[in-house]
Amino acid sequence: MTELTLSPRGEDLRRAMRRWVTGVSIVTAAHEGKRHGMTVNSFVSVSLDPPLVTVTLANTTRTHKLVSASGRFGVTILDIHQQNLSDRFAGRIPEDGDRFHDVQIFSLSGEIPLLSDGLAALECRVVHCYEMPHSTLFIGEVEQVWIREDGEPLVYVNRAYRCLKEC
Repeated sequence: MTELTLSPRGEDLRRAMRRWVTGVSIVTAAHEGKRHGMTVNSFVSVSLDPPLVTVTLANTTRTHKLVSASGRFGVTILDIHQQNLSDRFAGRIPEDGDRFHDVQIFSLSGEIPLLSDGLAALECRVVHCYEMPHSTLFIGEVEQVWIREDGEPLVYVNRAYRCLKEC
């Protein structure tokens, strides 16, 4: 994999975005017996009617390949106690090829693996994609939703996990 070299503006944008607090989610996909997932903070709700979300995935990732091939993806919104899963699916913990090894999963439709114990999980069908030189923005129509009624979100800012506190 080649290192992405950023222009000065690109590097400034990266530094600016480190100040943006985001939730942490894991995007998953499966196709023809293969499955993969990756940690993202580029997950956004776009519309409630129709229910649409976006995720942006690097073009070189296995998850991108599976989403492109299957036309479907899942999103698990992580709980504060799932930092280890965020690290695993971000590739920070060495893996033997299957990030799902020893991870409890479920599926709403029987196709897409979703991580157990998250705050919420979505199954989506790709309705549009916008390809950029290094990544693709996938717009997905939400077809299935699972919500846990308790728990606190895992958040990320300035390259570190944080806890939310009321102001």
